[in-house]
Amino acid sequence: MNILIPLAFLAILGSLGTALFFMLRGGSEDLADADAKRKGMARALSIRIGVSVVVFICLLIAWQLGYIHPTGIKPGQ
Repeated sequence: MNILIPLAFLAILGSLGTALFFMLRGGSEDLADADAKRKGMARALSIRIGVSVVVFICLLIAWQLGYIHPTGIKPGQ
């Protein structure tokens, strides 16, 4: 679990970087090039959303199973 979460965050950052690359990539005003650029950026952002949802669900499951414990100030103290 200690290595899985940082790897997931690196995957999220890599996906954001890929989307940025497709967004800023220069090119002609050719319709096919613009369509490829749009599809690449959408795919990268979809991967980011999917990885984020999986990480969130894994954290909730780990919390419910007792693998991780919340920390912080307890109410009423």
